[in-house]
Amino acid sequence: MAQAPSVIVPYVSYLRVYEPLAAFPEPERGYWAGYARRGHLPTAQDELRRSLADLLPTPPVAVPVHESGDAFVAELDGVVCVCPWRTRLRGWLALQELPELFPEPLLDAALPPVVRRQAAADFERWLERNPDARPWIRSSVWHVPVSWFALFAGEERTYTKAREGSAPTLSYRTPMAQARRRVARALKALRELLGDGGAGDGDSAGEGEGGVEVLLIGGLVDRLVDVGRWLEEFHPRSLVELDYGGLVHTVPEVHLADDVSAADVAEGIAALRAGDGAGAGEAYERLMERWRTVRERQFAN
Repeated sequence: MAQAPSVIVPYVSYLRVYEPLAAFPEPERGYWAGYARRGHLPTAQDELRRSLADLLPTPPVAVPVHESGDAFVAELDGVVCVCPWRTRLRGWLALQELPELFPEPLLDAALPPVVRRQAAADFERWLERNPDARPWIRSSVWHVPVSWFALFAGEERTYTKAREGSAPTLSYRTPMAQARRRVARALKALRELLGDGGAGDGDSAGEGEGGVEVLLIGGLVDRLVDVGRWLEEFHPRSLVELDYGGLVHTVPEVHLADDVSAADVAEGIAALRAGDGAGAGEAYERLMERWRTVRERQFAN
């Protein structure tokens, strides 16, 4: 049996964009070019350790004082691409989402109000100097959004079994052009079904033949628009990656090996384009059933 990793990974998935060096202005381009040539580069576990270390002091450091100079590095068609961590920016953005995830007493105990207020003030001042800033990494707690799966094809899936001292991994990678094309196709299919009547709001669920209305009322159109706009911020020859991250610890390995969520979403979208509402509903129900147990663990004692 594989040993547990040295750090308990939060149950978070990640959507990352790796941009080619040409997308960065100098002197940043030169910095990342030299960085990518290093013999040993930090991993996602290293990023996690550093983030958790900031929460240990009293009071905790909600957001790093300085921006990270690290990145993930990948190669696409022989071109070096980097995905800057930007942990300071992501920390500020995550703080804005916390009130929706945790009750106020719990939030106050973990991050005192004075700490959060100071971080918010720092972020406001920083945004005045950097109004066009955006993260290269998005994260999602306890699940992978359906809109993220829509960016990938089933054959782009990479699964690695657990080994001695390491957990299993599950990820997808695709060129930016493919990701954008799939977003456009999915939006076209959904909007045609809606008759340009707009998307539903929130996470409410409705009833409809084959479960298709559940898919629509779940706000998928709005989320696809959001992720599509985010992708447009990056170089057209970038690489897009979906990483299950810590979610691999919430699913038995035998089930993880059989996880074909992106293929289910692609099948559902294709069924919608073909006018097969029942087929789309079946694909969506398979997806929801697979993830229902994971989401329920968020509220387990």
